[in-house]
Amino acid sequence: MFAEATHRITELGASALAIVPGLLIGLLIFGVGLLVARGIRAGVRRALALRQASADVAGVLGRIAGGVAVLIAFLIGASVAFPSVSAADLFNLLGIGGVAIGFAFRDVLQNLLAGILILLTRPFRIGDQIRQGDVEGTVEDVWVRATVLRTYDNRRILIPNASLFTAQIEVITAYERRRLSFPLTIGNGDEIALARRTIVEALRGVPGVLADPPPEALVTGLGAAGVDMQARFWIDPPRRREAVDALDGAIEAVKDALTGAGVDMPYPTSQVLFHDQTEETDGDRARQREGWPARGREVPRSRFAVQEESRRTEGRREPRQDAR
Repeated sequence: MFAEATHRITELGASALAIVPGLLIGLLIFGVGLLVARGIRAGVRRALALRQASADVAGVLGRIAGGVAVLIAFLIGASVAFPSVSAADLFNLLGIGGVAIGFAFRDVLQNLLAGILILLTRPFRIGDQIRQGDVEGTVEDVWVRATVLRTYDNRRILIPNASLFTAQIEVITAYERRRLSFPLTIGNGDEIALARRTIVEALRGVPGVLADPPPEALVTGLGAAGVDMQARFWIDPPRRREAVDALDGAIEAVKDALTGAGVDMPYPTSQVLFHDQTEETDGDRARQREGWPARGREVPRSRFAVQEESRRTEGRREPRQDAR
C-alpha cells in the first residue's frame, strides 16, 4: 500500500514537472501581452489625441483597448499552459461566465456603458458645473461606475453614470454667458419708468455685469404689496463664483439706487377686519356688508342694539295693557 502511494506521488510530481515548462511559457506570453496591452493603450490615446479627441474619450477608449488586449493575452497564455484546454472551451467558458457576470454585475455594467456614452456624446466635460436634482457642483472625473462631483462647499459626491445618462441634468457652464435675475417690489404710488431707469443704471455700474446684452428691468405683475418687477443681467464667465459675486453686487447697487431716488420698496402688509357678524343686516345678502362700509353709507346697528330696543318697546306696551 505504501508503495502504491509512493508511485502515485511520483506520477503527480512527474505530471507537475511536465506542466511547468508550458506554464512558464504561458506566464511569459501573458507578461508580454501585458506590455503589449500597455502599448496599445498608449497608442490609442495618442492616435485619438492627434485627431483632436477629448482626453476623457481617449482615456476610456485606451483603457478598453488595453483590457481587450489583456484578455486575448490571457486566453493565449492559458491555451499554451494547458494544452488539453482548447480555445473553443475557453470561449465557451467565457460565454457562460459572461452571462453570470452580467446578471451579478448588471448595475456596474450599466453604469460602465453609461459612462462610455457620456464621454462619447459629451453632454458635459470635466470641469463643467452641473446640477441634477438637489446636487450641484463641478465635474472632477468620470469613473467606470460614477461621475465625481465636487460641491461648492468642498464635498465629494459620486453620481451613478446611469442616473446622469437617463435623468435630466442642467449644465450651468455649457455656454460662455449666463443670465441672472432677482425679484423686487416697488410701491404702487411710485413711477415705474423712474424705477426702471434707476435699476438699469445701477446694474450697468456693477463689476462683472456685461454691457451687451444690456441689463433690463421688467414689470412682472401687481402684487399684494406693490408693483412686482424683475432685474435681469448677463455675466461672463458663467461659473458659480462669478454668479454669486455679481448677484451680491447687483442687489446692493439696486437697493441703494432705488432708496436714493426716493422709490419705495414696501414689504407685504395685511389688514385684519374684526367683524362679529351680529349686525341687523347679517343674513340679508342684499344688505349685509363685508369689511368696512363704503363712505357715506350708514353703519348698520348691531343685533344686540336692535334686540334691546325691541325689549324696551315691549316693556312700554305691557303697562298700558294692565291699565285697561
